[in-house]
Amino acid sequence: MRGKKNLILALAFLLVGVGGYLTGAQAQKKQRFFELRTYIAGPGKMDALNARFRTHTTKLFKKHGMESVGYWMPTAGDNADHTLIYLMAYPSQEAREASWKAFGGDADWVKAKGDSEKEGKLAAKVTSVFLTPTDYSAMR
Repeated sequence: MRGKKNLILALAFLLVGVGGYLTGAQAQKKQRFFELRTYIAGPGKMDALNARFRTHTTKLFKKHGMESVGYWMPTAGDNADHTLIYLMAYPSQEAREASWKAFGGDADWVKAKGDSEKEGKLAAKVTSVFLTPTDYSAMR
């Protein structure tokens, strides 16, 4: 009888653990808030813009809880040779706002931006498109 009780207790703990795992998995599928950002570099500034992202910006994004999904450069079209497009993911729109505020005030960012723009701004134009996934999107 004692062995049966131990087995039942072990199964109960396993089910509680699996239940917690499933809840965590479900939470992971929770819809995120996305931002598609496009930077048009100023004349002759594309290499410096990529260098700043590579060396500083992406690390600071991570520090402030911002998920970098990917970075791309167009292969054709207007401004293709001096355009950077990237996708960010956040738990929510509110988290996005808080992260960008913290990022903008980070002393390391202020220094990196200042150092990289001693000879002028790197980005001539920056645009953002905010996105939420559809219910059939593979990326949520």
